[in-house]
Formats: sequence, structure tokens, C-alpha cells
Amino acid sequence: MPVWLREHSWRQTLTAVYLSLSLRGARATPANIFCSERYLKVSIPPFLFEAILYAPIDDTNSTAKIGNGNIFFTLYKKEPAMWDSLTLTNADKEKLQYLRENAVLKAHEKAKEETEAKKITKQEHKKYALEATMKLEEAERKRIEDLKEKERQKVAEELKLWKNQQKDGDKYRSIQKKGEFHQEIEPLKERKSEKMNKTQILYEGTSKTRLKSTKGCHGSCSIFSQDLKEEQLPAPRAAATIKVNFTPRVFPTALRESRVAEEEEWLHKQAEARRIINSDLSELEDLKEEEKNPDWLKDKGNKMFAMGDYLGAVNAYNLAVRLNNKLPLLYLNRAACHLKLRNLHKAIEDSSKALELLTPPVPDNENARVKAHVRRGTAFCQLELYTEGLQDYEAALKIDPRNKNIEKDAEKIRQLIQGTMQSS
Repeated sequence: MPVWLREHSWRQTLTAVYLSLSLRGARATPANIFCSERYLKVSIPPFLFEAILYAPIDDTNSTAKIGNGNIFFTLYKKEPAMWDSLTLTNADKEKLQYLRENAVLKAHEKAKEETEAKKITKQEHKKYALEATMKLEEAERKRIEDLKEKERQKVAEELKLWKNQQKDGDKYRSIQKKGEFHQEIEPLKERKSEKMNKTQILYEGTSKTRLKSTKGCHGSCSIFSQDLKEEQLPAPRAAATIKVNFTPRVFPTALRESRVAEEEEWLHKQAEARRIINSDLSELEDLKEEEKNPDWLKDKGNKMFAMGDYLGAVNAYNLAVRLNNKLPLLYLNRAACHLKLRNLHKAIEDSSKALELLTPPVPDNENARVKAHVRRGTAFCQLELYTEGLQDYEAALKIDPRNKNIEKDAEKIRQLIQGTMQSS
């Protein structure tokens, strides 16, 4: 049975009622107080105070202060008037029960309306934030497009200027060639004229002796009977452009230094892995279209890993593996999550699976192979299997001998192995 709190005092003005309630040493919190227009209740088990007010009050602006073992209520009246008493008197039990239930019902409805209002306000705030974000992204996109357009115009102008310079250069070279050609022709003409003059002088000097020498000849046998041929210069060379075509390469190494068969096998495996999707999974029916893409799931797992949500990242990688179990990066990233979660055996298993898929060894997968060896070696060392861990670190060093961090870790593992052997 509750213990009724009857020790209270009150006073009033035209607009407010001031009520002081003694708590008898009990501790009250705002959660123990319920107030509506006509109903006031203070429940601090086993103590109970209940009052059906004489007239309606403004429960929104009314206040209650707890202190010194008392609760001080300031109840503002809805209509200015003097009350005959604090509570409603000469009322039967049914009316009191109705007022009590009606007060509770109105309080629930009011709380529900406030919750809905808060929900609507929250949605409006989210909508406003989304619109603001979209505006910022649109402004950023427009800024980038403007920069691209400016760069394009700049490059176009530079290209046009370069073409004009090339045309001017070609014209200058053609003019220069014509000048050299004329300079070469003039000395030749002068030499030819000199030869003709000499020939004419010799012809005139020997005209008298030519009759004697021709008596014993049949036909024309003069030494000057041969026609002098003009010396012809070759035509200038035509201008041409030499085109050099390079063999297209996917990998950064030169073709003479590469292993073509292994590289083609690796590219074929990657292409096949991205085409394989196990469509017989029942979970695909509930997934969105982008969630059926292993690459999208891998990126989602990477974001979760960066945020520290390692379990969420593992779940994303698990679904990606079920969709496509031929992508080595899925196992490699999941191994990193297992290392963070101290699932060392699973980390070793995923790293080994990644190394199995990272074959044949080509320059394109060097970085991934180094990570796989380091993560498996780390898991081995955390399991105190230092010899196996050192083997993985040495394998990583063979792939990337310039990595100083891996070299330092390998040296620490060697020291641990030596210390273990000495202590034993």
C-alpha cells in the first residue's frame, strides 16, 4: 500500500499557484513527477501524492524545483481567477477516475505528437543537410569543370601556337633551301660559260689544221664532235615525317625484360576472376544491384577498416568472397582484419589463399605478394612461431629488397630466435 504525502502548503495569485510538498526524506527526480492540465502526481515508492486540480493549468510553462527535501511547484493558471481550493472537492469517484485517465491519455497523445514533431524536424534537418551537401558538391564539380575547361583552352592555344611555329619554321627552311640551290647553280653556269669560251678559242685556232687531219678519216672524227652535256643537279629531297610505333605494354617493364607467358596468364586469371559471380546464392535476392558487385563490397570493407569497424569489414569481405572467390585482394584485406581481431589462424589461412591466387609472380602483383607475406609472418610471430614468420619476412625482402621497415622487422625476429635458442 502506498503512503500518501499529505504535508503540503499552497498559496495563489490571479495567474499562478505556488505549492510546496514535503518528501519526508525521500529522494525525487524529474522522472517521479507527472503533471497535466488538471492532474498532478508525485510517485516516489512507497510515497505517493495525487491531486485533481481545481481548474486547468498551463502544464507546458509550469515548473517544479527539487531541494531541501521539498518540491516547489509553480503552476500557471490558464484563466486568471482565484481558486476556492487546490483540489476539486465534492466530486464522486467516477469523475475523479475519468479526470485521471483523461489526463494520462492526453499526456500520451502529447508525447506522441512531440515525438512526431521531433521526427519531422530531424528529417527536415537531414534534408537540408543533404541539399546543402549537394549544393557544395555541385559547386565543387562546377569549379573542377571550369578548371578543366581553362586547362583545355590553354593547351589548345599552346598547340595552335606550336603549329604556327612549325609552319613558320617549314617556310623558313624552304626559303633557305631555295637560296642555297640558286647559290649552287650560279657557279655552275659560270664554269659552263668558261668551258664554252675555251672550246670556241681552241676551235678557231685549229680550224686550219682540221682540213688536213680529216683527209684520212671516214666521216666525222673530230675531237670536238662530241656534244657537251649540261651538268644536271639532282632535285632537292622531299620533306617527310618519321613515325615510331611502340609495342603496347600493360606492365611497366620493357618487353625484352618481361616474362610474356606469365604476364598473360596473370591477366587472364584476373579477367576470369572478375567475370565469375556465383549467382546461385539465396542472399542475392535481397541485395541491391551495387551490393552484388565484389569490387563495391571490397571498397565498402576498406572504408569500414579505416573507421575501425573490423567486424563489419570482415562481413563485407565474406560476402564478396562468396560472390567471387578468385580475387586475391579480398583474402588479403580480410587477413588484415583478422590480425586486428586477433584471429591469427584465420589471418594465416587468408594470407596463404591470397598467395596461392597471386600466381604467377609478375610486377603487377609484387606489392600484394609483399603484403601477404608480411601479414602471414606477423600472424606466425604473434603465435610465437618465429621461424615460420622469419621465412615469410625473408620472402617479402626478396620481392622488395629496398623496404627498410621489413628489413628491421626481420632483424628483430632473428634476435628473438637467437635469444630463444640461448635461453633453451
